[in-house]
Amino acid sequence: MNRVIQIIRADVMGYCMGVRRAVQAAEEALLETPLRPVYTYGPLIHNPVALERLEKAGVVVIGEGYEPVPDDFGGKTVILRAHGIPPAERQELKRRKAVIVDATCPRVISSQKRAKKYFDDGFSVFLAGDRAHGEMTSISGYAPGSVIFQNAEEVEQHQDWPEKAVLLCQTTMKQSEYDSIATALAHHVPQLLVLKTICPATEERQQALAELAAQVDGIIVIGGKSSANTVRLYLSAKALCPNAWHIETENDIPQEARSLERIGLTAGASTPEDVVDAVEKALQKE
Repeated sequence: MNRVIQIIRADVMGYCMGVRRAVQAAEEALLETPLRPVYTYGPLIHNPVALERLEKAGVVVIGEGYEPVPDDFGGKTVILRAHGIPPAERQELKRRKAVIVDATCPRVISSQKRAKKYFDDGFSVFLAGDRAHGEMTSISGYAPGSVIFQNAEEVEQHQDWPEKAVLLCQTTMKQSEYDSIATALAHHVPQLLVLKTICPATEERQQALAELAAQVDGIIVIGGKSSANTVRLYLSAKALCPNAWHIETENDIPQEARSLERIGLTAGASTPEDVVDAVEKALQKE
């Protein structure tokens, strides 16, 4: 087995502020409440390693595609993940006697509030992002009837344009993707207000990746396959470097990566630090 000669980490990688807050909220709830299980409304984090650890500690994921939502929580804790949830779903959890720990990312909360404000002011609300993503679902709940565009092509297929509208995007979206959707919308909406809602950490992560690509022969992107921001990071890596791979753990390291002299490592916003450490350690082995 070959050993990579040099391993370089991106300057910005791994847990973002919102994910770190959510994981800490789960850990604190496990320590502070005697009632089990502790629930999370949807997967707290899009990383299989982290989810497995939380499950072993007593966390149960509820919601569509997971365990059913209890009719009566009986005072048990429900943690809201960084993506947030629509207000109607929050009220339903309260009605079912859940003790809610809100770990919604502050930047998502800001987008929720802004979507509601402009909706109340009579604006049509447009969102840019992954239609099935939890963050988009939560924000759209604050602006009933809002429309989600995943790309500029979808904009051109839309009809029935308003006179004035506001556009917000998923906090983990690439700026170039957001710009293309905003440009397409501007051709149809006379009064379009485009808000800056991309998390700075997303742009910093992409910039750090570009700087990393200039120093290495290949890039390994570490993170869950269901993590939208990790997938975007991987697609950027592929565009920047001829050798790029997306893996979840050290067990997924491709043999081809070991033939390179310089490997770069980056990781999605929901990837634990020790998972990155394990990948680096595995690459250093003969």
